[in-house]
Amino acid sequence: MADLLILAIETATGCGSVALTRGAGPSGRVLAEYTLQPEVTHSRRLLGSVAAMMNALSLSWSDLDGVAVSLGPGSFTGLRIGMAAAKGIALASDRPLLGVPTLDGLAAQLTPTTLPIYLVLDARKQQVYAACYRFSAMTCHRTGPFEVLTAAQLGEKIQEPTLVAGPGVAACADQLREQPQVRLLHSFVPHPRAVAVGFCGATTLGQKDRAREENLVPLYVRASEAELNLRQMTREGDR
Repeated sequence: MADLLILAIETATGCGSVALTRGAGPSGRVLAEYTLQPEVTHSRRLLGSVAAMMNALSLSWSDLDGVAVSLGPGSFTGLRIGMAAAKGIALASDRPLLGVPTLDGLAAQLTPTTLPIYLVLDARKQQVYAACYRFSAMTCHRTGPFEVLTAAQLGEKIQEPTLVAGPGVAACADQLREQPQVRLLHSFVPHPRAVAVGFCGATTLGQKDRAREENLVPLYVRASEAELNLRQMTREGDR
């Protein structure tokens, strides 16, 4: 994994990015990273940013070892754009497509701690996307499923001193502030970065049990408005 060259795409939130990385973990190196607004950036402009980054480093598609993409949860529109771009590049370059859950990418940016950590993203509608992590042997591991929760539901899950961090902190801080076991990290609010997706992708590339590329789909966690409306119409039609 030390020299794996990964093209990474992160478009799960309003602050997206693309990056080229070598290796994984603490020894990984950042070769380049561009930031962008995926929800207002046409997919062709995203691909243009990737091409500019490759040209700046005099790299060809054949130099890549894999293409990593943030799976979600996050913005439905952003995830679809990122997935489409990643699949197109992987297919055209004949390179493996590597999926990295957005919150796992966030966890890769954390400083080791002895406390459990809930990482949160704003899911709108007074909810957050959340997952719990713990450090073991300097590596951050997810200890539970990805969930969409209200602040009250998240507070009920925290029964021991626990850090809460991530871009979704502001969305749940008022409700969690009085919860005695919660330690809100306002001063450390990491945002998903393509660099972390690239490092995680290099690790994934070495795993034999990774998901088949053709089956890779965005991890939405919550149903879209269109799906919810369809379910409602179906229920009303069955009456």
